[in-house]
Amino acid sequence: MRHWTGWIAVFCLLGVVVFPGRLFAESFEEVLKNFIDTAVQNHPLLGEADQHINALNEIPAQVSSLEDPVLEFGLYNLPTNSFAFDQEAMTQKKVVVSQMFPFPGKLGLKELSAEKDVEMARQHRDELRLLIERDVKLSFYELCFLKAAQETTLENKKLLQQFVEMAQTKYSVGKGLQQDVIKAQVELSKIMDELLRLGQLEATEKGKLNSLMNRLPQDPLHIPHGIQKTQFNFDIEQLQELSVDNRPLLKEAQALIARSMAGNALAQKEYYPDLNVGVSYGQREDSLQTRHPDLVSAFFKVRIPLWQSSKQSKKVSETSYRIEYARETYRKLKNKIFMEIKEATDQENKGARLLELIGEGIIPQARHSLESAMAGYSVDKVDFLTLLDNEATLFKWQIKYHRELTNYEKNIATLEYTVGKSIF
Repeated sequence: MRHWTGWIAVFCLLGVVVFPGRLFAESFEEVLKNFIDTAVQNHPLLGEADQHINALNEIPAQVSSLEDPVLEFGLYNLPTNSFAFDQEAMTQKKVVVSQMFPFPGKLGLKELSAEKDVEMARQHRDELRLLIERDVKLSFYELCFLKAAQETTLENKKLLQQFVEMAQTKYSVGKGLQQDVIKAQVELSKIMDELLRLGQLEATEKGKLNSLMNRLPQDPLHIPHGIQKTQFNFDIEQLQELSVDNRPLLKEAQALIARSMAGNALAQKEYYPDLNVGVSYGQREDSLQTRHPDLVSAFFKVRIPLWQSSKQSKKVSETSYRIEYARETYRKLKNKIFMEIKEATDQENKGARLLELIGEGIIPQARHSLESAMAGYSVDKVDFLTLLDNEATLFKWQIKYHRELTNYEKNIATLEYTVGKSIF
């Protein structure tokens, strides 16, 4: 009776769903979203980027403002033989006020250049946010795999424990071998070692995920089951177009081009002079013989671009090269992103076919082989090593399925990062 009870338990274990946790899909999505929101809110890199943006935001108003006017006080033409203010008619106590006016358009171009710096910083911040979101997903999916692997390994442990009991039962009645019992116990020890390894990997991965959320590495985390294969309905051209419109890295490169063009336009305006305008008031003392009226003067100054061939022209050439450099940078990044999208879509296609092959082909076949081996072993038509080999094959492909499903979702997460937005 005990013999058949063991077989019943084995078949019940084989009936366990190979892909656990589907009932927790909603909770899975909510937990992942909470992790992402926490990381985006608390990650130091984003806080650092925010403060950098705040600092850059203060620059456009500065560079678009006129320089401070200059107020000058002076004594002019004071005779040294007497130091008397009423001895000479040209002795003056003078006040001068002057203001520099840049050539029209220069201040606007400086402001535009500073605004593009702000835009570049914002796009860089968005790129960091996408990177953090991707890293959270990768870490979370890896934890889900470890959870599923642990659960599958525990079920396999129970199965092996049943095998040990069955081998011992057969050996006790003289129908089995002691080496079968020993072999089953060795395999059971291997499973125990695998559980320890998976537990250590889980602890390390939880520390990584906590760090992404700016929490202590040892803080507890609840990781639900629920990875489900994402339905993929995009072609390469669609994803590439989405990346051009949404990827912050490309927008940052576009802002660099605009900034370089503003710098070139400003360099061309350096051929034209700035104007320095001023007025002065000279106060004179009356002498005993003559009344000296005060004097008012006005002036303007211009800079003469005398050395333009070695200064202004070189600046124009420099900024022209910077425009081409920025354009080549954009092309390089776009080509790289397009290639990454191609690789990710190829990987998605391969992963989808592999999951179908394992889930619908190999695992059912491996389960059927194990069931046949168990039936054969019960009537002494299959040896115990064959039974263990079939059990190990099923266990290997169950773990393989979880691994490939996790890699598939990781690839999707990386693809969303490459495109620059959530598309699923």
